[in-house]
Amino acid sequence: MIDLVIDPRRRDLGGFEVARLLPAAARRMVGPFIFLDRMGPATFAAGLPRSTDVRPHPHIGLSTLTYLFAGEIMHRDSVGSEQAIRPGEVNWMTAGRGITHSERFERARREGGPMDGLQAWVALPREDEEIDPAFSHHAVADLPEVQDKGVRRRMIAGEAYGAHSPVRTHSPLFYVDCVLDAGAHEQLPDAYAERAVYVIDGEIEVGAQRFAAGQLVLFRKGAPAALEARTPARLMLLGGEPVGERHIEWNFVSSSKERIEQAKADWRAGRFKLPDRDHEEFIPLP
Repeated sequence: MIDLVIDPRRRDLGGFEVARLLPAAARRMVGPFIFLDRMGPATFAAGLPRSTDVRPHPHIGLSTLTYLFAGEIMHRDSVGSEQAIRPGEVNWMTAGRGITHSERFERARREGGPMDGLQAWVALPREDEEIDPAFSHHAVADLPEVQDKGVRRRMIAGEAYGAHSPVRTHSPLFYVDCVLDAGAHEQLPDAYAERAVYVIDGEIEVGAQRFAAGQLVLFRKGAPAALEARTPARLMLLGGEPVGERHIEWNFVSSSKERIEQAKADWRAGRFKLPDRDHEEFIPLP
């Protein structure tokens, strides 16, 4: 039933720690998901330094999906969006041929408070890698919920359990916030080639193995993907159809190494537009 288990790798982003799950040495992607970071959990004191913010930076060839459990992030991008994201909401930004954005902890700087969430990158299909950049925001009430005995699911993106998220995706996938009572059972969708579960909180059992918060469990293709919550648990269920091999370097994703080299050259030369209301600084190419 289980194909692979990925443990998080902790990284300090200048005063704010994240746990990276994808890409990993043993597996680069799950369906179209090529990047998965847990941001926090952390508690910020008021007066947080600006160095903790994620300054403007570029992307190509992907969509970013930001989903918070606690706190607030201010998003600004080069297509003119300025949007605070709060728990249970969805920020979906499609880079396509190129976009820049910043992520700033402005409320935490003013007031202090918790921060916790996930950011995923979803690789675009080859035919959509160079589409126009775009941004959409979806409130909690926009996202359908599906409940069974002891299980409460929120459809963040894609389709599963008879529900379809309003988030516009470009390939078959599912991304589900799933809360389980102790003893409840869950079955991941059978319709997708690649499936995984990330344990946000609590403990689950798959077969005879137990997994705790922070672990990403990948299931074998074609095999049943069932689990039981040993404690009250919160999970992120994710997966989809593969989109083919992708190269990833810094913030760029593409099916072409040459396209990534061009994006790097464009960023060095200042050919990416910066966000209108956040253009006075940026992250240089490593």
